[in-house]
Amino acid sequence: MLIVAVAAAVAVVAAGLGLGIWAASGDDSEAAGSLPRPQGSATAPGPSASPSPTRSYPLSGTPRTIPAVSAHTPARGPGWKPERGDRVVVNDAELADEGRLIAGELGLTYAGERGDVRDGDVRLALSDDEGANPESYTMTVRGGRVNISGPADAGVFYGTRTLKQEVHGGGTAPEGVVRDEPAKPRRGFMLDIARKHFTADWIEDRVRELGDLKYNELGLHFSDDQGFRIESDTHPEIVSRQHLTKAQVKKIVDLATSRHITVVPEIDSPGHLGAVIAAHPELQLRNASGVPTRGAIDISKDESAEIVDDLLDEYAGVFPGGQWHLGGDEYQALVVSDPEASYPQLATAARARYGSGATVADLTTGWLNDRAATVRAHDRTPRAWNDGFFRNTSVRPDGDLEVAYWTGKEIGARQPAEYLSAGRKVVNYNDEFLYYVLGQPQTFVYPTGERIYEQWTPRVLRGTTAVPAQYDDQILGGSFAVWCDLAGSQTQEQVAAGIRLPLRATIQKLWDAGQPELSWPQFRELAGRLG
Repeated sequence: MLIVAVAAAVAVVAAGLGLGIWAASGDDSEAAGSLPRPQGSATAPGPSASPSPTRSYPLSGTPRTIPAVSAHTPARGPGWKPERGDRVVVNDAELADEGRLIAGELGLTYAGERGDVRDGDVRLALSDDEGANPESYTMTVRGGRVNISGPADAGVFYGTRTLKQEVHGGGTAPEGVVRDEPAKPRRGFMLDIARKHFTADWIEDRVRELGDLKYNELGLHFSDDQGFRIESDTHPEIVSRQHLTKAQVKKIVDLATSRHITVVPEIDSPGHLGAVIAAHPELQLRNASGVPTRGAIDISKDESAEIVDDLLDEYAGVFPGGQWHLGGDEYQALVVSDPEASYPQLATAARARYGSGATVADLTTGWLNDRAATVRAHDRTPRAWNDGFFRNTSVRPDGDLEVAYWTGKEIGARQPAEYLSAGRKVVNYNDEFLYYVLGQPQTFVYPTGERIYEQWTPRVLRGTTAVPAQYDDQILGGSFAVWCDLAGSQTQEQVAAGIRLPLRATIQKLWDAGQPELSWPQFRELAGRLG
């Protein structure tokens, strides 16, 4: 009889330890042997009945998620795992979308706004923490329940992403308290859909993937020399045969909004407008000999500004987010040795508008400022590629233009610190780490998650060298980018597979730029386990 009792006790303790691997609580003082969900088993009455042994839980371990959580306070307890009949409840109707989503993902019942408390509940709540990062959240697992709270719905959403990963990765959310927030406010993925057509379903799959990884921007570069890929009402003649309808785009934007992702459109100008020029050849830039310049629109003509502003105004109604990418890069009139001699019409227009000493670079900067004014009228914050900003011009780029820093290879290239020291805000698109260029043309090679994970941070804006820490607050974040220069080199399925680990490594560094706790092999294994 003694042997049986000892064996039973050992079995119970072992079971407790097994559960305890995932255990955590927000209160270290909570009784170690507490059982938040009694199973209803009873011992037969009588004088011979002995008390049931209690379970003993070790301190919980830190949740393993991508990106890693900022802080976790361990505790003793069984943690939480979804069971049939468990509810998701909210304290505010604004959290209905977040509640329905996580309920569906974990097989729970969405019960809406409820004040009562039940075993197994997942409660989502808006807190009164004024001044806190709106993307921050606190998740407490205690007493067989989960509470996720944040100052805004974005933070609560990210808490549900952590819970989803915990359950999918190990079956149970650890007991304890997670306090989490991102290091950088801009965490983006940019997709070139102009050179290569991607289906709406494929883009929607990326939106879901990005949301689960806590990205908050999706850039769509949909106009270039090779194609114009979204339906247009103002200029249907420029649209490529393979394109997205506005209804498809609305569905993508709505899905992104539900995942707290802003879709950032880009109509690049005054270069990279080949698809527009193909339908309006009279607007193509020509040099002094009459030779057309590929992809470049003639910015000395009023009609050029009119058609681009038509498009900017039209798509402001399609993309309601607060950000807009104006492009501004690689205008071919400025890559020749003497732009004023090669393009006399641009030089004449520059002097007419800005005075006798004005240059083609001044006219190009004025073009960028004019387009910024167009999108600013729609309450958008404009950004442009770093090689669209020129030094030694009498016309200065507008002060609110953010710099999308991608390269140091252009003529007259400037170090990132030159933009930062001037007070510019910068988004990191470093082509050394974050450019996935199909076909690997020129000097490009496909980036690896390992290299990003081990060598890149948001302060590494150009090459492999970080800018001084004093500029950290001006670096708003970063964006991993897929460019389709050789569009047929990969299928869209191959692209999805190729960017999987780089996307995960990038978000880890945007959420926390410090040295990761996990080694690369451990991180890669975790990525495989989380799916």
